[in-house]
Amino acid sequence: MHSITDGSHTIDRKSGIPLYLQLIDIIAQDIDRHVYQHGDKLPSERELCSLYELSRITVRQALEELEREGYIQKKHGKGTFVTKGLYQQNLVNLYSFTDEMKRLGKIPVTKVLDFEVINASDSLARKMCLQAGKKIIRVTRLRIADNEPLMYETTYLPGEIFSNLTKEQLSQRPMYSIFREDYQVYVTRAIEDFTATTMQKSEAEYLNDEQGTPAILIKRYGYDNSTLVEYTTSVVSSGKFHYRVEISK
Repeated sequence: MHSITDGSHTIDRKSGIPLYLQLIDIIAQDIDRHVYQHGDKLPSERELCSLYELSRITVRQALEELEREGYIQKKHGKGTFVTKGLYQQNLVNLYSFTDEMKRLGKIPVTKVLDFEVINASDSLARKMCLQAGKKIIRVTRLRIADNEPLMYETTYLPGEIFSNLTKEQLSQRPMYSIFREDYQVYVTRAIEDFTATTMQKSEAEYLNDEQGTPAILIKRYGYDNSTLVEYTTSVVSSGKFHYRVEISK
């Protein structure tokens, strides 16, 4: 087995980047560089805690996100292993939760759970086409329709583009309306990746479900022409929500 401490990987507690995101970068980079090959077993949670002096909660959160990204797979009673990666399925049409719920005759509500400015980790910077360490706004929201929680969303926005954005604004107005009216930013196209997952504890609590319930993970990349202005991950219960794709020639 390769050592996950190969190279110059360290946790920087003064960087302003959340510790679990730093651990995600360390493990993902070793997988990308083939320090770990498909089928290799990773160190246990306890070993990772010892290697990087991190809490069990931090390590577990990093591993859960890596599993969602398709880097690893947990096998009950055996450990955590590097996977081949995920397959991609293209879908079409822009989607607005608020507009879609209104179209269905439901009353949409968005509750902002958290609003924070963070420094971009390497993995987030790559996703958002930014330099590592750049300011990113991270917004966690609960999407509700007719008093039923449907989606748990985490959105990452470039700090330089939305420098004056506040939690209060997002609590009062749809995000895309703020983009258009306050920043003259228009989401002209989006790429969405859909994968199967299970709910983490915090997500299940907000969505009134049980931890481990089957769910859909949606990763959305929103662009204003060629500029990426939004990266959002959404978790929805597979028993509450479904998607339809219309394909025409």
